[in-house]
Amino acid sequence: MTYPALPDMILEPMVRSALMEDLGANGDITTLTVIPADATYSARLNAREDAVVSGMQVAALAFRLVDSALRVTTHAADGQRCSKGDTLMEIEGSAASILSGERVALNYAGRMTGVATATAALVAETKGTKARITCTRKTTPGLRIVEKQAVLHGGGFNHRFSLSDAILIKDNHIAAAGGVRAVLEASKARASHMMKVEIEVDTLDQLAVVLEVGGADVVLLDNMPPEMLKQAVALVDGRIVTEASGNINRNTVAAVAATGVDYISSGALTHSYRTIDIGLDF
Repeated sequence: MTYPALPDMILEPMVRSALMEDLGANGDITTLTVIPADATYSARLNAREDAVVSGMQVAALAFRLVDSALRVTTHAADGQRCSKGDTLMEIEGSAASILSGERVALNYAGRMTGVATATAALVAETKGTKARITCTRKTTPGLRIVEKQAVLHGGGFNHRFSLSDAILIKDNHIAAAGGVRAVLEASKARASHMMKVEIEVDTLDQLAVVLEVGGADVVLLDNMPPEMLKQAVALVDGRIVTEASGNINRNTVAAVAATGVDYISSGALTHSYRTIDIGLDF
């Protein structure tokens, strides 16, 4: 599957900030000290384990921001599976420029590939069901846009990008506002007709109130065991979208998907992923 790339102008401030953090006030003093200014090399980004690739666009941008004269050739597209030893990208040109951009490029590529690989593992466990895997806002500060892009590369879907995207009424909102009925009545009275409303419930009794009052487009079934999820899906009977969440991992996701829920959200995709080992070799 081909995934649309984000415009570089959206990613550039984030990548430029990472480069400035790494280069510091004096630049790459090791490279400036030991590498001849006219030295040129061809370097390769190589996968050191099997994975689902992500972050190639961002890694290429990091090298180009260091030196627009570098020639960057991507051999593995974001969303593509790779095997240990595969070359993902080649960078040709100034050796000093390649070395100065190396760490930032690898940081993004390794982390984003980690998210994509973790997402693909959960997606594989849902095969044969209608359930879609989606991420949450439990992202690394400053990296949300690329971590969520990596979820797409792994075959998942995106939840909200920010608090301003949709109304998502959680347990603390319900407690502070006076109950399920109160928050739903408030959202019906005040929310724009263009704004989706999702509400979290922990029990079937709460779900019954949601269905009675109306006004919700999606119901988040939080930390319900599979048998309760089946009952919840039956109670909803297709009237609103169902999303299961809580303790989602490779050991639990298949049973959750089998209950018939529409979406399964996992914060672990972006807060507990393992960075994939990708190296740059001259």
